[in-house]
Amino acid sequence: MAKNVTEKILEAHLVSGRPSPGEEVALRIDQTLTQDATGTMACLQFETLNIPRVRTELSVSYIDHNTVQVGFENADDHLYLQSAARKYGMFLSRAGNGICHQVHLERFGKPGKTLLGSDSHTPTGGGIGMVAIGAGGLDVAIAMGGGPFYLSWPRVIGVELSGKLPPWISAKDVILKVLEIFTTRGNVGTVLEYFGEGAAALSVPERATITNMGAECGVTTSVFPSDGQTRKFLRAQGREGDFTEWSADPGARYDRVVSIDLSRLEPLAAAPHSPENIRTVRDLLDLPVQQVCIGSCTNSSYRDLATVAKILEGKTVHRDVSLIVSPGSRQVLETLARDGHLAELIRAGARIAESSCNFCIGNSFSPPSRGVSLRTSNRNFQGRSGTKDADVYLVSPETAAAAALSGKIADPRDLPMAYPAVVPPESFRIDDGMILRPEDEPDPGSVVLYRGPNIGSPPKNDPLPEDIDGVAAIKVGDRITTDHIIPAGARMKYRSNIPRYSDFVFEGLDPDFAGRAAANRDRGLHNIVVAGVSYGQGSSREHAAICPMFLGVKAVIARSFERIHAANLVNFGIAPLVFGDGGTWERIDAGDRLYIAGARKQMGEKESITIHNRTKGFTFETILLLTERQRRILLAGGVLNLAGGHGD
Repeated sequence: MAKNVTEKILEAHLVSGRPSPGEEVALRIDQTLTQDATGTMACLQFETLNIPRVRTELSVSYIDHNTVQVGFENADDHLYLQSAARKYGMFLSRAGNGICHQVHLERFGKPGKTLLGSDSHTPTGGGIGMVAIGAGGLDVAIAMGGGPFYLSWPRVIGVELSGKLPPWISAKDVILKVLEIFTTRGNVGTVLEYFGEGAAALSVPERATITNMGAECGVTTSVFPSDGQTRKFLRAQGREGDFTEWSADPGARYDRVVSIDLSRLEPLAAAPHSPENIRTVRDLLDLPVQQVCIGSCTNSSYRDLATVAKILEGKTVHRDVSLIVSPGSRQVLETLARDGHLAELIRAGARIAESSCNFCIGNSFSPPSRGVSLRTSNRNFQGRSGTKDADVYLVSPETAAAAALSGKIADPRDLPMAYPAVVPPESFRIDDGMILRPEDEPDPGSVVLYRGPNIGSPPKNDPLPEDIDGVAAIKVGDRITTDHIIPAGARMKYRSNIPRYSDFVFEGLDPDFAGRAAANRDRGLHNIVVAGVSYGQGSSREHAAICPMFLGVKAVIARSFERIHAANLVNFGIAPLVFGDGGTWERIDAGDRLYIAGARKQMGEKESITIHNRTKGFTFETILLLTERQRRILLAGGVLNLAGGHGD
């Protein structure tokens, strides 16, 4: 039977289960990726497994998110991560070496391999022909210990790219077009696989831009074939020996095929406050801009930034614009410097930021009040930039550069110059001096883990109670992201201190939620969250489940969930319940008393879970779509209870 690339790689890693859409399967994981925002908790969880060394082919710990060291917390976490890498046999990419996805693509990614990362943009690896999946840190910790990763066998949607990108149109415009087609909702359990003559002409960095931001569609991952472009990229990285070819068989079938003619694309933008809010740049012309940020794991390759440097050559950034340029890796930064592009960026007035996540997660370079910021990053959720009332637009590097020069949103095709042709080096200068290797540690058993005062143990939940006697502690609407649930930015320095981090749950939507939920918990009431469509969009940050669990949340009732967050809820003993009909959500208000009689028995045996609204006197049905494995986890109160022999 003819197979597509996704099927081939998944079947080569199948441990158990039936490869049929919707069926739960277990996959062998070759590589794992963690970063300091989520990896601290993943390593703390790995500690609880009592496994002396990681059992993957390769596990890499990156320090790239919280590199701004105001206070001791981030620096302490970095020392903990370094000691954990030495003890457990991980590679460690030090602060300043670059963004995890860019560096992993350059130095570690291998076609045909599986990669599990505690970051939702792990699918960047699909640009090099990997099946690369984002997950919660606990799932990654288990994979580090040699355990399989469980997921539903996906439907594979083929995206056929034809034609050729015109001048001034780039890969960012391709993925924005994909988001216009698929939106951020309703794509759980699917993989986007790209093919066609247009796909074959795209370089690996261009492909990685597309697979990176495919995460915003909510798909499991995105995949390109491994072909001549892949070999060329690996050769430039001194890793041609890692190349293997992976292509779809002639006649391979897809559950659906969507066609995009690259030659017909125009500059696009995602307008506030969602990556699915796609507009043409022509529709937004002349909107004044106060800030332009170029970088992030989506658009910080050598090609992206060299193109911007050529556009800015001999010119000066508009007086009303603050331009931030953040190279994706130290390799990119060094190459820009050697080729003269870095000097051109500096001369034009760009502020050169560290090779890290910085502006993308809102821990630095926040825009001014009510400001307009054009960014080449992947998310523009309200407040994510660090400024709640700012408007963030997601655009290509070309469109961002045009705005930096004009002081307003501008179509780059209107610039009075020919499109600059950038040819990446045939061979990059390789310097892995900022990567600490497992073999560098002669005696891992003697390594003592560093623990600063902000680092605690992963909290464990109680087993699921016989009955859930609760209150709707908050009611929220559609497209609630993990940033809404637990903020990133400056708050993220508390990621290793769950009691403290929990003080900020739903802070942006309801500043009183944490105190109210803790009071309910302390008087014996269970907290329940009521939500709309696509609950849990965005980051894989499992703190959006751990912190509510700490506050006594036992269930979330939503119209629909996103994949990673739903899995994280179960992993920490919170039931993800789906409304059984469209009208019940409107009938429930915050503060309603909700009672699930026989919750433990119901959730252990049934898909239909009955809930009684004691305040309003009506009963309604919800749906609990879990596998038997997940039901055992939920009843135990979470994976850590099972791993530690707790629960029943």
